[in-house]
Amino acid sequence: MTSAYDDAMRLGLGQGEAALATGDVPVGAVVLAPDGRVIGVGRNLREATHDPTAHAEVVALREAAGALGSWRLDDCTLVVTLEPCTMCAGALVLARVSRVVFGAWDPKAGAAGSLWDVVRDRRLNHRPEVVSGVLADECGHLLVDFFDGHR
Repeated sequence: MTSAYDDAMRLGLGQGEAALATGDVPVGAVVLAPDGRVIGVGRNLREATHDPTAHAEVVALREAAGALGSWRLDDCTLVVTLEPCTMCAGALVLARVSRVVFGAWDPKAGAAGSLWDVVRDRRLNHRPEVVSGVLADECGHLLVDFFDGHR
């Protein structure tokens, strides 16, 4: 089954693969403007930068905000290879991202429906649409292969 987000997810997968060069967990993210243009890309850079906040989503959100000249990412879409964690879910809610699209579920730390559901918490003032499972097999295999190599 193809999705409107397959191309963006493939770009995210490429970012995830690039993270392998620095020993980072291979997660990649892309931010799409309302018109579908790519305005931000990111990959995990925690190992490379020694920054605990350098998750793919945060890196991509920062680049997108710079491209737009605003922290408000209204009507933008965040596409990421792995379900966002609580930090990243909080960041995309605070950035007013309208939609989050992810590939693989993260049952250990996911905050978009698996372990937590920060993005749809009714107590928050913004709740993005969630689209899950886009290229889930490819996204999952990239992570499984990485962690198998570290065991």
